Amino acid sequence: MASNSSSVDLDHDHNLSENGIDAESKKLPSSKYKGVVPQPNGRWGAQIYEKHQRVWLGTFIEEEEAARVYDTAALRFRGQNAITNFRTSLETDDEDDYMEKIFLSSHSKAEIVDMLRKHTYKHELEQSKQNYACVGISCYNNSSGFSDLFGSNCFQETPVEFLFEKVLTPSDVGKLNRMVIPKQQAEKHFALSSEIASKGVLLNFEDSTQKVWRLRYCYWSSSQSYVLTKGWSRFVKEKGVKAGDTVSFWRSIVGSNSKLFIDCKLQQNGNGSGFEEMQSQVPNIGVVRLFGVNILEDPNNLCCR
Repeated sequence: MASNSSSVDLDHDHNLSENGIDAESKKLPSSKYKGVVPQPNGRWGAQIYEKHQRVWLGTFIEEEEAARVYDTAALRFRGQNAITNFRTSLETDDEDDYMEKIFLSSHSKAEIVDMLRKHTYKHELEQSKQNYACVGISCYNNSSGFSDLFGSNCFQETPVEFLFEKVLTPSDVGKLNRMVIPKQQAEKHFALSSEIASKGVLLNFEDSTQKVWRLRYCYWSSSQSYVLTKGWSRFVKEKGVKAGDTVSFWRSIVGSNSKLFIDCKLQQNGNGSGFEEMQSQVPNIGVVRLFGVNILEDPNNLCCR
């Protein structure tokens, strides 16, 4: 149940290359790029120093690829003034640079290192670009960053990243006074250490009216589920959510102390579940009794009564 980011060892292999061979001891020719070291197998390693210890960033086929990986790590570790091989700064008017800057700031150093080692950084970045929004659909402009296409932003112009949403079940809004968070989403976005999992933590979620909801989040070992408990029933009552409504979760992507947001989307008519809506669309059908048997009678086909 521990966070993936916490399991990443920044100092892993800081003295050895990934295959366990000390590249420096072999006196291999050096690379022309900063943060790049040759490997005995002909590949190239990327590394960066943090507090006088080497952080291994992975091995790569191309020397330039390793250099670009170092640049990414340097921007996260050293900031926008980092000395890099190809990239001078993300402080430009380019949309991609702006999005990557936000992506880097919203992830820890350990998380970025883990992506670089696994060669998943580009994929994660592209996925995040699709998820970044200011509630619903948003766009970017050079003058003000994010702006809502619909002309309004229910999170007060705060750039936020969509985390996940859930369609509420009857038990989520019932007498159990809890909402179950899907396990995959819980462990990805709200990871709990084993020491505090059972006791839980209090999470603050801000809604579209800037009201803060203080909800207890914990792990129930009996049902092996992650749940929002204390404070949830009040949210359900005041928001008027029912089974079939959707609750979505967001996180701010600017600043070191990220905020959590919660939003709910009621069904179209807001008058209960979809089942009730379906029932309201059924025509008024009468019953005719013929030879002791009930026969449905469509009033639209009756010429008289």
